[in-house]
Amino acid sequence: KDSFLAPEFLEIVRYCTSPDAHLQGLLRYTESFPDKRICRLPVFTEEFCQALVDELENFEQSDMPKGRPNTMNNYGVLLNELGMDETFITPLREKYLRPITALLYPDLGGACLDSHKAFVVKYSLHEDLDLSSHYDNAEVTLNVSLGKDFTEGNLYFGEFRQDPNPVPKYLEIEHVRTQGLLHRGGHIHGALPIASGERWNLIIWMRSSAIRNKLCPMCNKKPELVEAEGFGDGFTEALEDDAPETVNLCSLW
Repeated sequence: KDSFLAPEFLEIVRYCTSPDAHLQGLLRYTESFPDKRICRLPVFTEEFCQALVDELENFEQSDMPKGRPNTMNNYGVLLNELGMDETFITPLREKYLRPITALLYPDLGGACLDSHKAFVVKYSLHEDLDLSSHYDNAEVTLNVSLGKDFTEGNLYFGEFRQDPNPVPKYLEIEHVRTQGLLHRGGHIHGALPIASGERWNLIIWMRSSAIRNKLCPMCNKKPELVEAEGFGDGFTEALEDDAPETVNLCSLW
């Protein structure tokens, strides 16, 4: 619902869907870190962040089986297990985020992000404190701070993984509740330890099959595909006879 979203975020989406939208115009609405191609913007309302965290805590306290987000995050929730893909994350990606990423990341398939993996990670003093340097299995990542109250725990960003620097320059960015960071999935990054409190982050790995079908972003090889449930890792396969005779607008963006 639009009521979940910050008014400033809706204004950004309105601009990005206007006929005259362009990158420099978008950046006037956001806080950008151009050297790293990172963008900070308001996403949700305070009320929605609180309601979502409450629901996640209810799920954690239940006896229902739970998968964990990945091998690096031991605490958190896969949102598809709560039925939040079709009615929450998919429309958020398609209707609201894709017009923004089309302007920010045209070279990474920002105009045709067609799948995702969405999860929430939790950091607290007696569980996961931080997150080591890594890059994401995504073309574009959205990382939103949902709360609660915490101190320290800034994110840090190094170099894009395909452009190693002998002396990498790291940029620290503070996490602000209700606000999100958009960045390239292949950007090496991590999270510094929190000093107190508890932090919940919504992570959406957004993927473009038009990009990753050519080269797997994790192994840099042409992907060999196996069937998977749901979105899998965002790869698609089409028989040559079924290929539509249309222009791929994503590649021309």
